[in-house]
Amino acid sequence: MKKNLLLCAALLLLGTAYAQKGKSTAKETEDFGVVNKADLLAKESLIDKTAAAEVIFTTATEEIGLYESGLEILYKVHRRVKIFNDKGLKEADFKESYLSANGAESITKLEAQTYNLDASGNVVITKLDKKSVFNKKIDNNSSQQIFTFPEVKAGSVIEYKYVFRSTQPYLHRWYFQEDIPVRYSRFSLDYPEAFEVMPVFSTTQEYKLDRKQTAGRIIQTVSMLNIPGLSNEPFVSCYEDYWQKVSFKINSYYPIGGLRRDFSRQWPAVIKDLMEDEDFGVQLKKNIPRTKDLEDQLKALTAPEEKMIVIHKYVKKNMVWDGEYSKWALEGVKSAWANKKGNSGEINLILINLLKDAGLKAYPILVSTRENGRVNTTDARLGQFNTVLAYVQIGDKSYYLDGTDQNTPSHMVPDKVMYSEGLVVSKVNGEGTSNDQDWGWVVIWDEKSKFSQRSHVTASINADGVMKGEAMVDYSGYSRAEELICWKDGKDKFVEEHFTKAYHGIDIAEFNVNNHDKDSLPFSQKLKFSMPTNSSGDYKYFTINMFCGLEKNPFIADNRVTDIFYGHNQTYTMSGSIQIPEGYELEALPRNVKMIMPDTSIVASRIAQQEGMFMQYRITLDYKRPFYATDEYPLILDFHKKLYAMLNEQIVMKKKS
Repeated sequence: MKKNLLLCAALLLLGTAYAQKGKSTAKETEDFGVVNKADLLAKESLIDKTAAAEVIFTTATEEIGLYESGLEILYKVHRRVKIFNDKGLKEADFKESYLSANGAESITKLEAQTYNLDASGNVVITKLDKKSVFNKKIDNNSSQQIFTFPEVKAGSVIEYKYVFRSTQPYLHRWYFQEDIPVRYSRFSLDYPEAFEVMPVFSTTQEYKLDRKQTAGRIIQTVSMLNIPGLSNEPFVSCYEDYWQKVSFKINSYYPIGGLRRDFSRQWPAVIKDLMEDEDFGVQLKKNIPRTKDLEDQLKALTAPEEKMIVIHKYVKKNMVWDGEYSKWALEGVKSAWANKKGNSGEINLILINLLKDAGLKAYPILVSTRENGRVNTTDARLGQFNTVLAYVQIGDKSYYLDGTDQNTPSHMVPDKVMYSEGLVVSKVNGEGTSNDQDWGWVVIWDEKSKFSQRSHVTASINADGVMKGEAMVDYSGYSRAEELICWKDGKDKFVEEHFTKAYHGIDIAEFNVNNHDKDSLPFSQKLKFSMPTNSSGDYKYFTINMFCGLEKNPFIADNRVTDIFYGHNQTYTMSGSIQIPEGYELEALPRNVKMIMPDTSIVASRIAQQEGMFMQYRITLDYKRPFYATDEYPLILDFHKKLYAMLNEQIVMKKKS
């Protein structure tokens, strides 16, 4: 794997001048083994009364030390948790990963115990038996230490402490926030004074920062109180973007008797190094031989777009992705091409090579996928990116191609990077500045590509209240790409997830799909179905909100802490014709309505009419923005409450007297 050697190089510059490691002066105010009885008696969290568990405190001190034998980082952790109910018992499972190869990292001085109250109200302590601690090998480099606290039940308090020893040049990132509430969180970094270290905060909540200097060392301590848990919310881009957290960045080093050495970097210098890297830039200069079948397909083509599409499809069809995201061609593009298998870096650097060889203007673009989190464009660190795509410019159009994505056609931006920022990589001159404008940041966005779903129903309701008919469901754009992933799990599971589970009592008599292998057409389903309506005396009820996945309102929580991230614009259409049974009449025809968000970014409408025994309808819903900030949530909440009341309104039929 590629290593970030910045910290290692900086520390080694110190030599033996700082061989004596200073002691941290940060005081632990919560002694191990001394539990507050009030915590054992507590029935609920004061931060969140619905929480299944709560962190009473979690603290860590990271000490950087240098010896003649090399670097040593000690990460000392102390943590105490209260469990309120059975859902919180998962907090009693401990897992910590470490690099076990060559003793690079280890977990030492582990102590753990459980506190309970007996029938007389006395505190009972159950210590962890060291024989219950397991070290599980993950791969040739990594292992995981695992144990479960003994005698844990609702009401217990659990506590552990350990020392994580490492010889690797990496500093921990500290998360104040967790998925359960945290009363108190503190992190200290203890390091030689020759370094200039800056904390980088990602917080919206108030924190305390202290800095002390003693015995040739500096201790920076950050703490935070009463942090609510970050629970699951719908339409979140990446929870990593929202955790309250802090990391530390080494800006410079002051050698004894020397001048300040600056470790801060700018993007042109980073790109220059990247283009000279054996596993990246050098791989763009490899002469990958075209296969005969690819050569034959390209011979008759002159339009650049056609060449791009053919090469993109060829790579997707002939290269197998191993499931690993990477920026690097660690095995080399020629080796991956010969083996027809590789990580995302190898496959997409192959794609760029072939596109350039065909005369197209193609560059690598570094990106962070949605699950990897947002990129800070002012922080010149390659570690923010987890993969690379092919960026192609044809005239005034830009394309973003991913050779690992089997379901996204060439004209669409891959959904995992839609509405993000990417760094286009190209050659820079020797001074680390650009010769041209080929490199730089681009906003990855295409408002024309949408998530689109459409359903049309033709059905009749009999005197027994059973609706029978046919439906056509079309998925286009990002909806098509998403549903094709589900379709690969098989027809039966697809039908179950999309129809059987969603509609009570539905029976699918016939189900067929079309165009699953034609990316220029919608992924279509046709089905014959029957399902019961609801009845009460002389009344029968049914809904026309069918087969578009809009049955449940995703926004029901009163408050929200994350932004709403769709990542694309959306459009839904439901239409149909429902025949009313003989002897019944509609009590009232659904009224025609139109709903519009104050900023006009969401528009919904319903039109219904009756012709004889047939009720015809059309519902449309358009989302014209891919993103809403947290402070806009009250508007979203109110709009969707009204929207889903309209969508799920029951149509009432009354038996004629």
